[in-house]
Amino acid sequence: MLAGDRGVLSRAITLIESRRADDRERAEALLNALLPHAGRAHRIGITGVPGVGKSTLVDNLGSRLIAAGHRVAVLAVDPTSVRTGGSILGDKTRMPRLAASEAAYIRPSPSGGALGGVARTTRETMLLCEAAGFDPVIVETVGVGQSEVMVAEMVDLFLVLVLPGAGDELQGLKKGVLELADIIAVNKADGDNLHRARQAARHYENALRILEPVHPDWRTPVLLVSAKEGRGLDDLWRTVTEHRRLFTASSAFAARRREQRIRWFHSLLDERLERLLREHPVVARRLPEIERQVEEGTVTPTLAVSRIVELFLRKGG
Repeated sequence: MLAGDRGVLSRAITLIESRRADDRERAEALLNALLPHAGRAHRIGITGVPGVGKSTLVDNLGSRLIAAGHRVAVLAVDPTSVRTGGSILGDKTRMPRLAASEAAYIRPSPSGGALGGVARTTRETMLLCEAAGFDPVIVETVGVGQSEVMVAEMVDLFLVLVLPGAGDELQGLKKGVLELADIIAVNKADGDNLHRARQAARHYENALRILEPVHPDWRTPVLLVSAKEGRGLDDLWRTVTEHRRLFTASSAFAARRREQRIRWFHSLLDERLERLLREHPVVARRLPEIERQVEEGTVTPTLAVSRIVELFLRKGG
C-alpha cells in the first residue's frame, strides 16, 4: 500500500467493502495500521445534477494535475442497479484520459442503496488512497438525494457544478446546497452557451450575497468553466489551492478535519449497532413477523421499533 501499488490498493478497498465478519476484522486492522500514513491529501467533493459534466471536468482537471506531478484518485460513487444490486460502473469510460494514466486511480463503487448515493465505505476508501500516496482525492457523487450534504461533511472543499440556461437558473438548488458550496462552477461556458453562463453566474452571485459565508475570510466564488474545452480549469485549481492555503493558515482546516473524524465515528457506530440488532437471534426470528404487521397496518412503526428494542434488551432471549 505505502509503495503506491494500485493492485494492492484495489484489493484493500475490496476488503473494506466486504460485509463478512472475518473480513471486517482484517479491514479494521489494516485501516488502523495505515492511519498514521493518511490524512495529508487534499479531499475534494464534486456534485451536480446528472449530465452537468462532472466526469468530464474530473478527467480534464485530473489530467492537468498529473502533468504537474500529482497522483490523482477519483472515487466515483455509482448508483446501484435496482434490478441486480450491482454498480453501473460507467465512470471509467467517461474518464478516458485518467483511466489510461499510471498516476491516476479511479474506483467506481456501488452505492449499495446508501443514503444519497454515497458508498458505505467512502471515508475508509479515501484513507486508503491517501496512504497509497494519492493527492488530491476527489469524490464524485451522483448528485441526488442527500449526497451533497454527506460529501460536504467528509471533504476539505466542496465544489458544486451547475449548468447555464437550464430553465430556472438556480435549477431547484436548495438554500442548504448553496450554503455548503465552497466553490460554484458554471460548466459548459463556451460557444453559444457563454452568454447564458454569465447570466447564470450573476444569479448565483446574487443568491450567495444573502447567505452567511462558510468562513469570515472566504466568500464562495462563482467561476465559469468549460470542462470539455478545458477553459477556466487553471483558474479553478488556483481557487482550490487558495482555499486550502487560507483554511490551513487559520484553525478552520484542523477544525473541519476534527468534525470529519467525529462524523465518521458516529456513522460507524450507527452501522455497527444496527448490525448487532439485526443479527440478534431473537430479533432475526421475530423481525419478519413484525415487518408484516407494520405492512398490514395492524401495528404502528413506532410500536414496532419499541418491540424490536425490547426483544434485543431482553435477558436470556
